[in-house]
Amino acid sequence: MVTSGRKINLIMKPYGNSAGDSGVRAYEIARESIKVKFLSGETYLYSYKRPGKVHVEKMKSLAEKGKGLSTYISQYVRDNYESKL
Repeated sequence: MVTSGRKINLIMKPYGNSAGDSGVRAYEIARESIKVKFLSGETYLYSYKRPGKVHVEKMKSLAEKGKGLSTYISQYVRDNYESKL
């Protein structure tokens, strides 16, 4: 899949970006984690291990709504991710 000239992993779902100004491009939800791909091209894994279940479940909810995910990450999660992919 190509969006705006950049490739997105076929498993990842394009982020709704209802406000139109998000830094998030796509996401992939798993049982105990979420992967987030940013406009910069970097992808991060956030899991129950790090930053924890409460944050991950909130991020999943925001991702599915297509609003607020980038803001939530920058305000509450920052560099507290499990891995950079």
